[in-house]
Amino acid sequence: MSTKDVLLVGLGAVGTIYAYILQRSKLARVTAVARSNYDIVNAKGMNIRSKKYGTQESWKPYRLVSSVVEAADRPYSYVVLTTKAIPEVIKTSRILEPLLSGPYSERHPQPTYVLLQNGLGVEKDLYHSVKALNQGEPKIISTVVWIGTNLVEKNVVEHTDFDRITIGMYRHGDHLTTTNSPEEEAILTDFGTMLETGGSEVIIAPEIQRKKFAKTFWNIAFSSFSTLTGSPPTAMFRPPPKRANQMITLGRALGYPDNEDGLPSSLVDSTISRTAELHRDPAHTALPSMLLDAQNGLPIEVEVILGEVVRMAKETGVDVPRIETLYALLAIIQNQTLGGFRQPKL
Repeated sequence: MSTKDVLLVGLGAVGTIYAYILQRSKLARVTAVARSNYDIVNAKGMNIRSKKYGTQESWKPYRLVSSVVEAADRPYSYVVLTTKAIPEVIKTSRILEPLLSGPYSERHPQPTYVLLQNGLGVEKDLYHSVKALNQGEPKIISTVVWIGTNLVEKNVVEHTDFDRITIGMYRHGDHLTTTNSPEEEAILTDFGTMLETGGSEVIIAPEIQRKKFAKTFWNIAFSSFSTLTGSPPTAMFRPPPKRANQMITLGRALGYPDNEDGLPSSLVDSTISRTAELHRDPAHTALPSMLLDAQNGLPIEVEVILGEVVRMAKETGVDVPRIETLYALLAIIQNQTLGGFRQPKL
């Protein structure tokens, strides 16, 4: 398997760990875009403290740049986006604009885009932007990432002993096809092999949207309450399951079947029990990223997690009053942040 050029945008906690995994595989030459932390990472590198990959002092990717403009000097097989999806602040097409412009697309073929982002509907904006280039059907890998990692300083990342990623092809307007085409399977196997060789646990899904929908269970059940109460998940193990049951009802309306390949009814109890088991361990100190962002005065992923679920519910005629309440409360926190009333600490 030949070494491929990979561009990774966003060198925060998740971005750093996956940039390290990709480069560790020796199957990728990783160009990483570090935005707000470029100066310190360029000068001192990233310090990774991982229970899985060990301590990596002053680590740097193959190439470090400060902007996507600077990175747009060569073709890439994959472009991996690890920034938070916050469309009310900046859309994905704006972040990746230099790769979607006429000059770049005329010189180089469009890459396969990989979105390591929470939330639903995060692919739509990028899909339409790539589609407008008239270079064929956009190739977008969507993902579900389970990882315990935090950015504790601008160039210091802590990581537990766990990272798992589910990958699948985004099919615009289609969440019911459950078989990968030969081309889709080849793309997923190629990228998945990079991650597996680098040490990550990888699952290839024949249909990714139901997996992302299931991940949103956790974010609604735990990230939202952690953020609103300012408390870690260890503090709350009597979560009202009815908000999760509303997700099951919505999933049925969307056509996801009640089985392991769809959206099993058991997901409510299993999500709560798995989270409880993890967070009862006193050594587990990782916090939900939404809570960390709120504490640090940074925008949170309220629209792509809560807002998109509420909009999907309205389109399908499903009542989700508890999720609507969480959305309204988190929107207040977001508005305070965007209005400049909650200042970043990092």
